[in-house]
Amino acid sequence: MGHVQDREPPDGITKHFTVAVFVVHAGHVLLHPHRKVGLWLPPGGHVEPHELPDDAALRETREETGLQVRLVGSPGIDHDAPGSPRQLVRPEGIQVEDISPGHQHIDLVYVAEVVGDGPRTAAGLPVLDGDEPEMQWVDAEGLLARPVTDEVRAWARLALRLVPQRLARRAEAP
Repeated sequence: MGHVQDREPPDGITKHFTVAVFVVHAGHVLLHPHRKVGLWLPPGGHVEPHELPDDAALRETREETGLQVRLVGSPGIDHDAPGSPRQLVRPEGIQVEDISPGHQHIDLVYVAEVVGDGPRTAAGLPVLDGDEPEMQWVDAEGLLARPVTDEVRAWARLALRLVPQRLARRAEAP
């Protein structure tokens, strides 16, 4: 029996795992105009061979924004005993996107917060210093002023709601 990589896709469609990370800070979410598609998207990209999805989400965000982030989600179960399986953060969603004929992305969608006390802008937002020079902090009004798909707008609004709720719950926990 061959390895999975050796098999032809049974439906003729190649599928790559990708991550999308909606990073939230002070009522803003990170988005940038994607060079190929011309629409505004969050940081993200392909999960590399042998890379865990959580690690891909952190790596892609760091590369594109220069920021260290923490995924704000929960593991499947709260269990970290020595020798137990590592619990990964559950994505907020998993969606399949048609990229081109015969090619799809299986997109794992995460929400995240910025960690660390790096430099801030005059508005108090973390300074961006990554590979995507057009990356911007966008507030709820800005989501309406940019070419953002309804799907990305819905994810961004969800992230703007979820991240503060989860951080407040974490702060209240004993």
